[in-house]
Amino acid sequence: MIKVTLPDGSVREFEQGATAMDVARNISEGLARNVLSAKVNGEVRDANRPLPGDCTLALLTWNDPDGKATMWHSSAHLMAEAIEALYPGTKFGIGPPIENGFYYDIDLGDKTIGDGDFAAIEAKMKELASKKLVFERKEVSKADAIAYFTEKGDEPKLELL
Repeated sequence: MIKVTLPDGSVREFEQGATAMDVARNISEGLARNVLSAKVNGEVRDANRPLPGDCTLALLTWNDPDGKATMWHSSAHLMAEAIEALYPGTKFGIGPPIENGFYYDIDLGDKTIGDGDFAAIEAKMKELASKKLVFERKEVSKADAIAYFTEKGDEPKLELL
């Protein structure tokens, strides 16, 4: 069993391998529906990653700055998926959350995006979001990341690596 210390100082015990989302569900289903990420021992993490053992845990929602940053980071990835679907061959730089939202540096090659294209991008984002796809953190070696982005022809990502 692992001991999870919550912000109010209470300690709950869970099986090894439990996630922050398991803790949220244990507290209430309503809370679990609103959790966007978790702060584990001070580090913001995916709420579905197994907890590392005994730890401190804060469940992050839209009401927390780190929760908003998580949502915006995921939204940047969703926007990138939508743009890639609508504009095949797009190359992507970085897509971080910022103070009041998010952005993504993109290279469309010889294509352009104008005001008239935003509705189609938003519609594609809504379509993709409705599929409830899982954004899952995947750790890979630098060599594997280089091979992936080389095969994809994504020079900006290769430069970042």
